[in-house]
Amino acid sequence: MKKKLLVIGASGHGKVVVDIAIKMNKWENIAFLDDDPLITECMGFGVVGNTADAFKFADEADIFVAVGNNKIREAVQNKLESAGIKPPLLIHPSAIVGLAVEVGIGTVIMAGVVINSATRIGKGCIINTAATVDHDNRIADFVHVSPGAHLAGMVVIGQKTWIGIGSTISNNLTITGDCKIGAGAVVVKDITESGTYVGVPARSIR
Repeated sequence: MKKKLLVIGASGHGKVVVDIAIKMNKWENIAFLDDDPLITECMGFGVVGNTADAFKFADEADIFVAVGNNKIREAVQNKLESAGIKPPLLIHPSAIVGLAVEVGIGTVIMAGVVINSATRIGKGCIINTAATVDHDNRIADFVHVSPGAHLAGMVVIGQKTWIGIGSTISNNLTITGDCKIGAGAVVVKDITESGTYVGVPARSIR
């Protein structure tokens, strides 16, 4: 691990990522990269360039993609990986991670999260504040599990799916990729078609 961390994305998600990085106490220097030329600092940390500049900093800094949009985060992280850059894994010290849990590069696990045993989480994921992910889940790459969402045991989540704030996913279910599960929704059966699902129980709205 390098002594410097560069965070791509000087916005709301980036603020939380930087807070976690500080609490991990692994980097001596932290700065941002952002494509908005009007943003010069965030949380007291300077913006030292844009996303394209990440490649020239690769030898001296770890680089993390703090972009909330799943598709954009995927595109940026894939470009970094194609150049041999492997984003670090960020885990808030208050998170509880069980035995035999596997987590991919570029994923962030935020404050108050619980991830139980034998779960696998892909790369570039966001497991947001106080979410719970129970045993034997399989979460694909670039998924966002929003604050306060709860996934029961043996749940499978497809790539780039967004699990909305406060939603609940019952056990032994599969949700395909490129889905949006609305805030407070309760999923009680498999979702096999991409789309947006809301309500209790969750139903498709498109």
